[in-house]
Amino acid sequence: MTLENRQPPQGGEQGEVQQDRFVGGNDLTRWDTRLGQHLALVVGRASRVLGPHATLILTLTIGAALAISLTAVFAQVYESVVEADGVAGLDHPVLATAKTVRSPALDIITTAYTDIGGTIGMPLLALAVMATLALRRRSWTPVILIVIAGTGSLLMTIAGKSLIGRTRPPLTDAVPPHEHSASFPSGHSLNAVVIAGIVAYLIILRLKSPRARIITALLAGLFAATIGLSRVYLGHHWLTDVLAAWALGAAWLALVITAHRLYLTERTHRISTPITDSRTVRATRS
Repeated sequence: MTLENRQPPQGGEQGEVQQDRFVGGNDLTRWDTRLGQHLALVVGRASRVLGPHATLILTLTIGAALAISLTAVFAQVYESVVEADGVAGLDHPVLATAKTVRSPALDIITTAYTDIGGTIGMPLLALAVMATLALRRRSWTPVILIVIAGTGSLLMTIAGKSLIGRTRPPLTDAVPPHEHSASFPSGHSLNAVVIAGIVAYLIILRLKSPRARIITALLAGLFAATIGLSRVYLGHHWLTDVLAAWALGAAWLALVITAHRLYLTERTHRISTPITDSRTVRATRS
């Protein structure tokens, strides 16, 4: 039986192990680096005390703390770049170009589209997808991943805005309705990367066709990219606010996916064999 022709979809813990472990020929529970093997060992020990889902939540919480710390470091670098007029030298020319292609109809369409990534649209979208995935898989894992991923991106946005407090483009250059919070980072852009990314990841885990996986990843990337560009078009953010948000969102998404891989690793080994000796754990996870 090949990896692409595994058992039919199942729900719950067994379904996660059977259906989520492989993406194409890649085993997500295999760790080829010493760091990965060590993390898998630590998570395995914690899971035997707390349980798999509690350990997943703990791992994601630690990851969120790291992501917020990364935001603080990134904010300082970003501020230096802006002061030195490095990449920020693109901000004004790009905004000027965006103004030349505006039209009343396109402004309305873009405003409606960008609202999907806003404080109302994105939570509603995430809630609908989360409920669908959780019911189909009969598992709390999608709920945990999406909720904590979204919460982490929100906290990163708040931290970044508080640390930098960068002023948005002038209201005279922006399309109403105007926004008045700090400009760095673009919350819409950061949330779009994280939520679209984690949803695409969860969907890709259950797709058998390489073409379907590629299309899903491209659609998620296109959504995140166009949400970010819509913020620049509308004059609600500078280009560098969007670029920073994309980078921060990608870093946090990578941490969330890593946490899920660690969770899958422990789930797989709990089902396949009862492991009590730490040397055996290291051998089987390497």
